[in-house]
Amino acid sequence: MLKAAGELFAERGFERTTIREIGERAGVDPALIARYFGGKTQLYLALVQSEHGDEPPTDLLDQERLGELFERLQRRPSPFLQSVMLPSDEPSVHEAGQAHLYRRLVDPLRERFEREGLDRPRLRAEIAVAAFGGVLLARSAGALERLAEADPAEVLELLHRLLGGVKGQLPPDAA
Repeated sequence: MLKAAGELFAERGFERTTIREIGERAGVDPALIARYFGGKTQLYLALVQSEHGDEPPTDLLDQERLGELFERLQRRPSPFLQSVMLPSDEPSVHEAGQAHLYRRLVDPLRERFEREGLDRPRLRAEIAVAAFGGVLLARSAGALERLAEADPAEVLELLHRLLGGVKGQLPPDAA
């Protein structure tokens, strides 16, 4: 059920996905979703909690980790990213997505910037995450024509340079 829900939330967004569709995709009676999760919001919250398991948080300035995350999200957009960056009528969905976003992406960058003695570490981290999320959402929506059509490797290279600029310098391997 979690896999089916994740696929549908990524494809259609939280608001446009129904319990019935999730049940159909999962091959189960939609009543089972209510029995195990209580409803669509609780199912979404369970999905957010299970999405990364014990995987370490992603350092968006690490080119390898950035590449892994970028490739994974190109194949299947993350419902938690959409829940934070797109409007929702469900405050608990937005709050869960936001908490997950901070835990997985913002806080690790903020901590890195603090260790490196950079000023405004939280703002820098939030700008980096917003740039990353914006690129992913614009590509998947086709909102920016050239960005949507560009080779993923080309986008990733430029994105890595852009994110390195949040530190006030280009990453050493991007010069």
